[in-house]
Amino acid sequence: MLEKRTITPILLCGGSGTRLWPLSRKSFPKQFAEILGGESLFQASARRFTGEGFADPLVVTGNDFRFIVTEQLEACGIAPSGILIEPDGRNTAPAALAAALHVAASDPDALMLLVPSDHAIADPAAFRDAVLTGCSAALEGKIVTFGITPTRAETGFGWLDAGAETTPGVHRLNRFIEKPDPALAEVLFSDPSKMWNSGAFLAAASSFISAYRTHAPDILESVEAAMASVHSDLGFTRVGAEAWGRVRAESIDYAVMEKAANVSVVRFGGHWSDLGSWESVWQESPRDADGNATNQNTTALNCENSLLRSENDEIELVGIGLKNMVAIAMRDAVMVADLSESQNVKTAVARLKDRGAKQAEQLRVDHRPWGWFETLVLAERFQVKRIHVHPGAALSLQSHVNRSEHWIVVAGTARITVDKEVRLLTENESIYIPVGAVHRMENPGKVPMVLIEVQTGSYLGEDDIIRYEDRYARGQGAKG
Repeated sequence: MLEKRTITPILLCGGSGTRLWPLSRKSFPKQFAEILGGESLFQASARRFTGEGFADPLVVTGNDFRFIVTEQLEACGIAPSGILIEPDGRNTAPAALAAALHVAASDPDALMLLVPSDHAIADPAAFRDAVLTGCSAALEGKIVTFGITPTRAETGFGWLDAGAETTPGVHRLNRFIEKPDPALAEVLFSDPSKMWNSGAFLAAASSFISAYRTHAPDILESVEAAMASVHSDLGFTRVGAEAWGRVRAESIDYAVMEKAANVSVVRFGGHWSDLGSWESVWQESPRDADGNATNQNTTALNCENSLLRSENDEIELVGIGLKNMVAIAMRDAVMVADLSESQNVKTAVARLKDRGAKQAEQLRVDHRPWGWFETLVLAERFQVKRIHVHPGAALSLQSHVNRSEHWIVVAGTARITVDKEVRLLTENESIYIPVGAVHRMENPGKVPMVLIEVQTGSYLGEDDIIRYEDRYARGQGAKG
């Protein structure tokens, strides 16, 4: 009997945030949003691979998301084994290899489960069982992927062609199949040996590295150099930026998996979705007798097979006579499309970006390590924000060159520093921060602190900041 080993989940947590715009954006991709329930897709992914047989997860993410990752894991009671910070996104091949090198430094034979963090799986226990089925092949040096039993002739997914069974539940993988056109999708759907590609992989860390050495040696060389210069920062592990800048951007499928000869596949027959479009969100959402998926801030009259979502309590979204439509309302953007066209939202985001529209990539709510803020009013020489500071958190000690600020506490208690004076402010108390004053706000309490900030001045950009002290080790000009 083969040795039983613990599996380390590797949660890939990047993305451009375009496919579910306007809810998902570059500043807050879909894995962090609560799309199908009371927790984010990232939190659900982390929970999915806990318990017997699984170690604490290793997260690979970008600098802008590091504190969101920490906050969301803490909220669901999961302590990661580590958080690797990519200097910038290079697709999945470099990210996966960085994780493999990190794990191999402690144990080259350790089993790794590489998974996206934005998929929906209705039966996590069944998927865990599928992963455990693949362990014997992984311990023998195979790379194991997981195929999804298809429920339709899907053109938006890659497919897998499974061959003969090599051990119970494990098949040789004949080939990867690119996203098919409709005619080919029908052919694939009718063939029981064909499956959807889940994008998840199980193997020993050394097996992953060996595959890169054979099929993508340039990526291996650059990522090894980047991992040789990692450094610790507030508990995060930062990959060396200079060498990382030379890494070729590529997906793991194209760079390695489609070329490797030692790939096996395990079939997963449960319900799965990559939530790659608003149509797929509609398919996964509870629907009424007319096929409509709605939330509490929407009303559907004489509508059929439509998705209506308002993500702001102050916006009521009303659909009348809609058929096969999706309408998403945010405070700063509205998207309306035919469900069958919802995958083209990426094109719309690109056009918004070309026009310089902030809505293309930024939410009005901006997340920071200490909490978040929301811009309520932005005019030529003044700005109004709502600022939420977590219990025990503090903003940096800072000053501004071009603006003054007026703070009004509306919930909780704030400890305010202005030059050499330190004061406690409670609800309905306020303070003025002159231009150039060295200042800081902190939340010394056990409940969130909320204040309204009114900025006035000639320049109101987030980079107008001189930072003197910061517990989050951010540099000059960094936001927040």
